[in-house]
Amino acid sequence: MSRPFYVATDVGGTCTDTIVFAPGRPVILGKALSTPPDFANGVLDSIGSAAASMRCSLEELLRQTSLFVHGSTVVDNTILTRSGAKVGLITTRGFEDTIRITRGAYGRWGGLTEEALKHPVKTERPPPLVAPDCIRGVAERTDYKGAILQELDEEATGEALRALIGDKKVDAIAVAFLWSFYNADNERKVRKILQRIAPEVYCSLSSDIAPVPGEYERTSTTIINAYAGRVAKTYIASLEKLLAEAGYDGPLMVMQGYGGLLPAAEAAERSIGMLECGPAAGVIGSRALGKVLGDKDVIATDMGGTTFKVSVIQDGEIEYAREPLVDRFHYTQPKIEVVSIGAGGGSIISLEPGTNAPRVGPRSAGARPGPVCYGLGGEEPTLTDVFMLIGYMDPKVFLGGAMTLDHAAAYASFEAKIARPMGLSVEEAAVGVYRVAAAQIGDLIHQITVERGLDPRDFVLHSFGGSCGMLAAMFGAELNVKRIVVPYTASVNCAFGLVSADIVHEYSTTKVLPLPVSPDTVNAVYEPMIEKALAQLAKESFSGDKVQLEWSVDLRYARQVHELTTPVKASTPLDAAGMRRLVSDFEALYERKYGEGSAYREAGIEMTQFRLTARGLMQRPKLEALEPGGVDPAAARTGTRRIFVSAANGMAEGTIYDFEKLRPGNVVAGPAVIHTPITTIVIQARQVGRLDGYRNVIIDRVQAA
Repeated sequence: MSRPFYVATDVGGTCTDTIVFAPGRPVILGKALSTPPDFANGVLDSIGSAAASMRCSLEELLRQTSLFVHGSTVVDNTILTRSGAKVGLITTRGFEDTIRITRGAYGRWGGLTEEALKHPVKTERPPPLVAPDCIRGVAERTDYKGAILQELDEEATGEALRALIGDKKVDAIAVAFLWSFYNADNERKVRKILQRIAPEVYCSLSSDIAPVPGEYERTSTTIINAYAGRVAKTYIASLEKLLAEAGYDGPLMVMQGYGGLLPAAEAAERSIGMLECGPAAGVIGSRALGKVLGDKDVIATDMGGTTFKVSVIQDGEIEYAREPLVDRFHYTQPKIEVVSIGAGGGSIISLEPGTNAPRVGPRSAGARPGPVCYGLGGEEPTLTDVFMLIGYMDPKVFLGGAMTLDHAAAYASFEAKIARPMGLSVEEAAVGVYRVAAAQIGDLIHQITVERGLDPRDFVLHSFGGSCGMLAAMFGAELNVKRIVVPYTASVNCAFGLVSADIVHEYSTTKVLPLPVSPDTVNAVYEPMIEKALAQLAKESFSGDKVQLEWSVDLRYARQVHELTTPVKASTPLDAAGMRRLVSDFEALYERKYGEGSAYREAGIEMTQFRLTARGLMQRPKLEALEPGGVDPAAARTGTRRIFVSAANGMAEGTIYDFEKLRPGNVVAGPAVIHTPITTIVIQARQVGRLDGYRNVIIDRVQAA
């Protein structure tokens, strides 16, 4: 092949990761520091890092690349830093305050931390992304069946748009009318008017972005999309330009938060789909690795520079968030459920006022200035500095030796700001902070497993991210998981997930159908969605066995408000037996979520929304297992040094290994540290790590005699 390579790059808060693969060739990894605010430059740095490992230039690699896949935090950062567009909202007259009311009292506490929830009287709704004086109600009305009761007042709408653009200086318009998901004509008229008045102003319609019931969530989703849309569009255009200048002329695919890929042009118009796309890619990568290793039940953990993230995969199935939030703003888009806390390698260590108890995060030093040991101007000690102070990190081999860390600066900062105020030595204080971080992570995993009726002992734990390998052996042992897997691609797992994902388009139709209902009626709802999906995938060169259509239906018991999205597991189009199975699957899902005996068919069941997921199946990286090289790791042993050992409750001698010299089959007994070019792996006492044929490190607990 003249262009054999697939390249995937994921931008994180601290590092930008790249993976390069071609059929029949070894997987190549690359990593570089992220470059905020212009993250596109860091993308090229990361690809260049991978190219250097291949002994070629960035330009040579890109000229031989047939597909580039990308995930980025640009939309998340835009919202979290409040650096998006100034948005104006056009809505149905009389409903101007929907976005400010939110969903009643829930809006006061949704997305808050447990600490904040202890003081409910002090809680308040978050300030919306659109200012109250930038909201305009216009005369129009569509009813709940999609009939237009009042045509849009086009003259008044034009005046409202001119006022928002001319007087309020908005540069993006969100349009959210009542029942527009049944009939979008009035919303589309607003867009036509805007195109005549100010074609340069970004426009987002709720009927395009969120054609579902729930006026608050639908309006919020549309506003978020408008707020971040211009930034996302500019970023994608900038990245395409830089890649083209470097020699790449193939397609650019962008990861979405629901775990699929979209062409760049479509992703630029649906910026909200990019929210948390990196963590979503990580879960996709974890599921792909689980299939290779034969693990269907996985706790996927990922610790980067800013956050620790965890998701659960049961029987090979990924969980999706029921009510996704971004910085306390609800939105209605499918998104893989990933729970996180502000504890990452770059998390700043501080002391609680009054008690001097150490606190990890949630503030982060990011990539710049970064941890003190990076020597890039950081002055506040971070968890990365702690890892070095307890012996886990070697200042001379960070990122394969590409960057030398400053141990003395980290020691001085931690001593002055943390250890001395606590009245402890640097080692004692650093060990204490490490334990606090491990406990926080253990508590989070406990919440999404034990508190949901899941037993961690039934799961394999995957450890991803540049920092997670230094903690996983400890919190994994405390959770008593089956075993711990630190993948070869651990530090670039989100990038690995990008090349494990498919092109995915999501379609939905809202229609309330009480059961029983004829299968033909349901099939008729899906026919236009299927026609649209097949046409779209055909444009992207997918047809025949490269197309996969997945049906799912939102069902609820009569008079209930919340629905459960139930996958259609029967063959489609549906017949009577398939309908019966759908209902049975809904009730089984209902009881799994709300408890045994909670299902009550006699109440009546309603179908409320019909969803179609259309996949264009991408070529997967085919992992080839290497031949075993014996159990003795002596050839990779580089020495010993003092490290924190949990069993010793303090510092003790640990053996140090060079990952590049380990061979499949080698067994490393803890306490030990394995240095790889992109991460560090710690094996605690009474544990052993084995390198498998795919160069993953499998950590097992040593059984007592």
